[in-house]
Amino acid sequence: MSEPHVTLDPTGLDPARQHLRGPLEEQLGSALRAAIDRVRADYAGEPVEEVCRRLLDETRAGLHPDIADGFTPDMDEFCRVAVAIVRRDAPGSP
Repeated sequence: MSEPHVTLDPTGLDPARQHLRGPLEEQLGSALRAAIDRVRADYAGEPVEEVCRRLLDETRAGLHPDIADGFTPDMDEFCRVAVAIVRRDAPGSP
C-alpha cells in the first residue's frame, strides 16, 4: 500500500480554507498516518468496519477540534486503508 495522504477538493472550500489548503492537507495527512500506526499496532482481528471506524475516530482525535468537526473524509478510502490493515498491507507492516 502506498503512503496515505489527504487531498482537499478546492471547489468545496471557503476562501479561508482555500488559502490554508496546504497546511490543512499536511495536518490531516499527519493525523491519518498517526491513526494508521496506532490502529495497526492495536489490531487484534476486528472486522474491517470496526477498523474503519477506529481510523476515523483516531484521525479526528489527532486534529484541532475545529478541524475535526469539519472533517468529512471519503469513507470508501478510509475503508480501503482499513482493509489494508486487516490484510497486514498497511505502510510499515512486516
